[in-house]
Amino acid sequence: MTEAGYRMIRYADDFVILCQDEAQAQAALALVKRLIEQKGLFLHPDKTKIVDLSERGEAFDFLGYRFYRYTRWPRKKSISKLRDAIRDKTGRSNGHSLEAIILDVNRTLVGWFEYFKHAGKQTFPPIDGWVRRRLRGILRKRLKRKRGGISRGYDHIKWPNKFFHVRGLFNLESAHRRSFQSS
Repeated sequence: MTEAGYRMIRYADDFVILCQDEAQAQAALALVKRLIEQKGLFLHPDKTKIVDLSERGEAFDFLGYRFYRYTRWPRKKSISKLRDAIRDKTGRSNGHSLEAIILDVNRTLVGWFEYFKHAGKQTFPPIDGWVRRRLRGILRKRLKRKRGGISRGYDHIKWPNKFFHVRGLFNLESAHRRSFQSS
């Protein structure tokens, strides 16, 4: 592809070819199909498409990210997997100390952040808030409050964000700001 004058970004068997216009993209697609079929392989019909990112609503997924216009976001599936992992660690009947739970949650958050730190900054605040609500739910359960479910107004006052910060909870939004400022 490089010899043919195309810029290709590749990881294992996933790749994206960057083109200037649709005609160049069509030619690149034809070349890739020919080269791959010569090796007895085929392009995945659902994953193979030509996308014009200058067009509103056009996007593509690559390596866990969703590329849209001039930004990139974690795919919904990537966020869903993170939430599932955090849910497993933050059940309200978790018998570990809050500090132990935060340490366990941090391992997941730090790893996820290191991979997705190049995402748009609006990605991180909702996840931070959701993680703190999960932790507040544990604390409320330990106080044997009548209402179950996710934390509510008073819980935010009783256990403000700083409460979790002091206990070492990794903050995705702050980490993103720091990484953005250092680059």
